[in-house]
Amino acid sequence: MHRLARTGGTAGLLRWLAGRAEGWAGLVGPDGTVLHAAARTAGAMVPDVAGLMAEGASALTERGVQAYAVDTGAYTALLFPLSVFPPGVGDDTGPVLAVVTPRPVAAGLATLLADVVLPLSLCLQAETLERKRRRVDLAESRGREAVLHLLMTGQLSIAQQVAGALRPRLPDPVRVCVVECSGGGRDEVARVCVDADGGRSWIVRCPVYARHLILVMPAEAKEPEPGAVPTDETVAARVGDCVVGVSEPVPLADTATGYRQAFHALAVARELPARHARFGVSPDPALVVGPAGRRWADELLNPLLTHVPRRPQDPGSQELLATAASWLAFSSHATGHLKVHRNTLAARLRLIGELLGLDLNRLADQAALDLALRVRSTPAPACTPEPAQSGSPASGTSKAAGGLDAVLVRPAVRDWADRQLAPVLGAEETLRTWVRCEGRLGPAAAELGISVPGVRKRLTRLETVLQRSLLRPPSARYDLWLALRSRDLTAAA
Repeated sequence: MHRLARTGGTAGLLRWLAGRAEGWAGLVGPDGTVLHAAARTAGAMVPDVAGLMAEGASALTERGVQAYAVDTGAYTALLFPLSVFPPGVGDDTGPVLAVVTPRPVAAGLATLLADVVLPLSLCLQAETLERKRRRVDLAESRGREAVLHLLMTGQLSIAQQVAGALRPRLPDPVRVCVVECSGGGRDEVARVCVDADGGRSWIVRCPVYARHLILVMPAEAKEPEPGAVPTDETVAARVGDCVVGVSEPVPLADTATGYRQAFHALAVARELPARHARFGVSPDPALVVGPAGRRWADELLNPLLTHVPRRPQDPGSQELLATAASWLAFSSHATGHLKVHRNTLAARLRLIGELLGLDLNRLADQAALDLALRVRSTPAPACTPEPAQSGSPASGTSKAAGGLDAVLVRPAVRDWADRQLAPVLGAEETLRTWVRCEGRLGPAAAELGISVPGVRKRLTRLETVLQRSLLRPPSARYDLWLALRSRDLTAAA
């Protein structure tokens, strides 16, 4: 009996009782609802539980007895009330153990049932508390996920208000860390992360990738304590099968940028023996587009920012902006990030494309929208000022395509493009072909005359060289398209 309580719980005990009684055993609520039940055989008689409870309830309560028996022709029903919680804790009205056995009742069965009441009550109490604990854990996990979503969409003040009910407080500035775990190992890795940094990091189970943990960590001091090991390095060393990517220090408001950097670092870390990498120094294109780029981004996004839905249930401008950012970052996985159906996502993307006049099936238009959103989320003083250059295209005279070309030929952007492509200078064929084929492996393989696995291997090697993720979103393909376009425009000038 005690062995079953430890290994099989309530279900195991009920199956064992049904076998010993050669009939039916179950837990019944005060209203006659069967909570758990087991029968000796699949075709065994199922009693009139509601009738048994109606007849036995008054005797169990009015008489204050610890057991009650009801004869039902060829069968006898034995009822034993269970105490799920200690006196004064929770609801005093607990379920009833009901056992139906053929007459005459086997010798010793009543004593056996009286003995099983205590372990069965403890099992039921433990299972009830475990269900409540799981609900609390799920609520906390969803709360943390909501805070991360608010940070990723730039809603800093609301994120801090929601995070105030949880611990720890959101740090600022931060490093974003992405930990890739083995299957089913996220909970254990989360405990290692808490131990490694004393609970200072904001830990979230990634809603998009089932094997990823996201840590929003306090940025280290300029002069760390002697012998101190950063949290991300500690996790990589203590968990033998995890991979860790870490961003540069960024303001809390730039958590989305930090996440992209950490994801790119993760792609590099997969190829390193230490299974750990930090994002290399590389400016965001939004920081080098200058005032002309900000004017272009405002012009492109204005129809979306001023959109007013026709019906109250239709998405507004902020919801559409969040949808666009999530889809550009996670592609089809945005349904998990936004918690929407794929048809809802597709309808929103069609509306966004119509409002902005973009074809979101084209990599060029995706890159333009991605850059515009990043420019909008970057504080204006952070954008590199740049005087107008003679001979450069006018910076406010065209829409998305022409306006973007005018931005991409500016000197600061050309310098940024050269730094992006420097690691692959002279060996750009695979990269250019892949970008020209809208980032799709099949068409790129056909154009290069090699197999799809061959293209994938080449791109995997390029991930290590460029220190960016290419094959899994968030991907660097938008930045690479911008860099290649900037170089082509400069060469054609």
